[in-house]
Amino acid sequence: MANSGIQLLGFTLAFLGFIGSIASTCMVEWKASSYAGDNIITAQALYEGLWKTCASQSTGQIQCKVYDSLLQLPGIVQGTRGLMLCAILLSFISILVEMVGMRCTTCMAEQPEQKDKVALAGGVIFIIAGLLSLVGTSWYGNRIAQDFYNPLTPTNSKFEFGSALFVGWGSAALLIIGGAFLCCNCSTKGSGKPPRYPQSASASQPGKNYV
Repeated sequence: MANSGIQLLGFTLAFLGFIGSIASTCMVEWKASSYAGDNIITAQALYEGLWKTCASQSTGQIQCKVYDSLLQLPGIVQGTRGLMLCAILLSFISILVEMVGMRCTTCMAEQPEQKDKVALAGGVIFIIAGLLSLVGTSWYGNRIAQDFYNPLTPTNSKFEFGSALFVGWGSAALLIIGGAFLCCNCSTKGSGKPPRYPQSASASQPGKNYV
């Protein structure tokens, strides 16, 4: 039962990471306008995401605009989109695999060794998905930091980390930790029954009485 509990914990963490990856990908606040230095423009706040940009006015009104052309997007946006979408797709596939391989399910219950291998495969896919999500968010965050510290970047064009990046980093960590739990829980042994040895000849033949 302890192994099943560890599997359930790992699956829960990975599933939360899957939900967080979807939320991070859909969020607009991947980078937010910075007011560092001499920038005193406080009438609006600008946000940019993977799919659209938004401007929040001081009155509370928010206006968003979807990117017009896919081919005109910066490479960082296109690459991060691909990495995050791949992470979400792999996480979904891993969820389906774990539904078969987890010990708390009845699928392949008569084949425990194969069931553990399926669970191991699902854990590995979760880890790969977490790494893809981590690479995507870290790449995007590194570009924000480079532009922020670049002296050639105008002050009113500088951005800082948005909340979507932190959600993405947390989701990637959950995917990796959950996948690691699922991988470490898989045992290499079968049912654990003691080996059966052939019965010795002396024990198989009963003693004879001689007169």
